[in-house]
Amino acid sequence: MTEMDPIETARELATHASDIQHLQVDMDKMVKEMEEIKIAVQSINKTLSEAKGGWKTLMAIGGAVSVLTGIIGLAIGYWSHK
Repeated sequence: MTEMDPIETARELATHASDIQHLQVDMDKMVKEMEEIKIAVQSINKTLSEAKGGWKTLMAIGGAVSVLTGIIGLAIGYWSHK
């Protein structure tokens, strides 16, 4: 094995320390962004849950109006032929 120069070793250690510091900064940014994404997804999920209930209500109202309109049309048609 060859013996490394102490200056070369120190230079490599400084380079590695700098690389590790940059990686840590990048990881911190990613963690922060992941938390923001998690909050956004939860908000979207909540909105969709509320919308699902609203659509069910609108469909029920639409169905009831259709039934009533059909019954009224049937009654008008029945009495207009007499």
